[in-house]
Amino acid sequence: MNLFFLSNTPLFHGISEEHIEELLKRVKATEKAYNKNEIILHAGSTTNEIGLLLSGSANLIVNFYWGNSHIFSHVETGTVFAEIFAAIPGKELICDVVAAEPCSVLFMNMDQMLNTYENSSPYHQRMVQNLVRICAAKSLELSVRMLHTAPHSLRARLLSYLSEQAMINSNSHFKIPFNRQQLADYLAVDRSALSNELSKMQKDGLITINKNEFTLCQMPK
Repeated sequence: MNLFFLSNTPLFHGISEEHIEELLKRVKATEKAYNKNEIILHAGSTTNEIGLLLSGSANLIVNFYWGNSHIFSHVETGTVFAEIFAAIPGKELICDVVAAEPCSVLFMNMDQMLNTYENSSPYHQRMVQNLVRICAAKSLELSVRMLHTAPHSLRARLLSYLSEQAMINSNSHFKIPFNRQQLADYLAVDRSALSNELSKMQKDGLITINKNEFTLCQMPK
């Protein structure tokens, strides 16, 4: 287990490698590897474990009754997933967690993680505090996504999303974590319509595109 890597993740921020090793035993941590497109957690199942991506990335995919699906969220290396469902006993997952590429996951028992007591160690309490902050940040991220999908026009949705990415990267040139289909799913639009609109925006001089790299050229009129 790469304790140095874990010490630099949001969940274990501010905790020494020595104390992380002790915490991993306390939360009954186990590691498992997955191939690309392999389902890590199934929609409709329950879990009492929180997952942390040690390598690779994953997508949270919502499947609809008629067979279509879309990406609800993207999970990068070093971040956690399924924490909300693990914290609510018996709560069924509403989406599949699918490996977007070969990845390795660290699973930790949520009951043990939340089992703090009066004389619990300060680093255990720090881990729980970190988890609360992670949940708050994800709630904010969901609110931001709702802002991106609120506009009626496709261009307005794209401008909203790309503007946010430019602010996050503090640069008008940036790379997004989605391919075309994933971006269409994220914005809840048709892939062909998305590609057409991106081409129009490029012709209009608003953006330049190279695969998943974007440059914002000018303010829209």
